[in-house]
Amino acid sequence: MADSVPVQEGLFTADADGEARLVGGRCASCGRHQFPLGSVCPYCGGDDVAEVRLSPGGTLWAWTAVTAAPPGYKGTVPYGFGVVELPEGIRVLTRLTESDPSALTFGQDVHLRLVPLHTDDAGRAVLTWAFGAR
Repeated sequence: MADSVPVQEGLFTADADGEARLVGGRCASCGRHQFPLGSVCPYCGGDDVAEVRLSPGGTLWAWTAVTAAPPGYKGTVPYGFGVVELPEGIRVLTRLTESDPSALTFGQDVHLRLVPLHTDDAGRAVLTWAFGAR
């Protein structure tokens, strides 16, 4: 999106075709993936972790609606929040594009999107990631 900034550098990117991807890591020692990217593997302690783009699609495991704004939060409520399992075998705590829990189901296919979170003091959209129905 033009005139936008990420909520935190290094958490996500968009491919040349505009498809959003989370930026994670893959450990050379044990082969497991992680998100967010860290310099040490949280599973085996290995320090040879390569940056990878994670799959944009996943499976919904758990969800709820956040109806009261957390301290310091500048976005709108309610918003969906949940756990999505990626094909790489990791589960990501994430925003969801759907805030109505009754519209979501266990095992539902979801896809990553970049969405506006709020507007910063410079008038730019602050982007974050969220998973939503395909």
